[in-house]
Amino acid sequence: MGKKRKKPVQRYFDYSLLFVTIFLVGFGLIMIYSTSSYTAQMESGNAASYFIKQFLSTIIGFVAMYVTYRMDYHKWQKYSVLIYVFALGLVFALIPFGSTANGAKRWIRFPVFGGVQPADVSKFAVIVFLSALLCGYGKTVRKLKHAALPLGLSAGIQGIVVYIISNNMSSALIIFAIGFIMIFVAYPGYKIFVALAGVAVAGFAGLYAWISSMLQSGKMTDNFRLNRILVWVDPEKYASGKGYQTVQALYAIGSGGLFGKGLGKSLQKLGYIPESQNDMIFSIICEELGLFGAVCIILVFAVMLWRIAHIAQNSPDLFGTLLATGVFAHIAIQVILNIAVVTNIIPNTGVSLPFISYGGSSAVVLLAEVGIVMNISGKIKLEV
Repeated sequence: MGKKRKKPVQRYFDYSLLFVTIFLVGFGLIMIYSTSSYTAQMESGNAASYFIKQFLSTIIGFVAMYVTYRMDYHKWQKYSVLIYVFALGLVFALIPFGSTANGAKRWIRFPVFGGVQPADVSKFAVIVFLSALLCGYGKTVRKLKHAALPLGLSAGIQGIVVYIISNNMSSALIIFAIGFIMIFVAYPGYKIFVALAGVAVAGFAGLYAWISSMLQSGKMTDNFRLNRILVWVDPEKYASGKGYQTVQALYAIGSGGLFGKGLGKSLQKLGYIPESQNDMIFSIICEELGLFGAVCIILVFAVMLWRIAHIAQNSPDLFGTLLATGVFAHIAIQVILNIAVVTNIIPNTGVSLPFISYGGSSAVVLLAEVGIVMNISGKIKLEV
């Protein structure tokens, strides 16, 4: 009997992910110009100033994406500790070099480029470091203590440092959530996750009771985060103060109707929604492109996440699976939280819309992460 012929193997590359990424980035640049031109003209006399800064960041981001695509993703495992320590150092650098805005140090400013938000680098560092850590544990990660320890060492430390130094709870929670999802994928048990869900439900019940008592008294607290919860429950009651941004965003969404007012024709961006090119950009998308346009963008994000999940499932090894899972979690969490905030499903918090909101360091980090996922896709072998 003759030897069996080996089936020819073809390398895989996910062109769908590449095209979706390019579309989102291009759409984001268009919307940044649309939302920021009025504000930029008033601030600097140059309607394209925000657009130019974001465009430069996007170029750097695509260079980073190409570099990470060409680099074998296994090398990230070798440098994971160094990347993690660098991210921590960048957060600590906020103490002497951080730029203060709205009472918090969250950026390290640079001329032309704009600035770097260390929390964005921390998210990337946690994805790489936790992936390497879990792979190092191997099968022992099936034990609860070996699953909880990586979460505490990676996401826990980084998240706490980000929160304490930059007073950025939203980024800290995203870092925790990324770590949690990666542990959920790696750890085969489910009882601990059921227990955590029970704790969360009990916490929400207690929070609801507190909100009810505060609403009856009609008083605001000294804690701005607790005040955001009160505004979330009844934004119109605080429309002239803490609830102003939320109410204006809801006006923008409602006035857009089914098909919107048309690109560039938003009224709410004319000074009514503060910094509409940032966290509230989705409300302007709804106003200018309507419900139809907003749903289309959500579907584009869904396609991106589907492709990343497909790559994670078919990765040739655990490290690739965990890296792709981390990127999936990062993008999915921010998309869900941003849209939930804009539509007042959850209390207002500073979470940007990936690839679309204004923000240089966020664009660079996200594009670099996509490059890593595309490199993983290139290692997938298809039998033909």
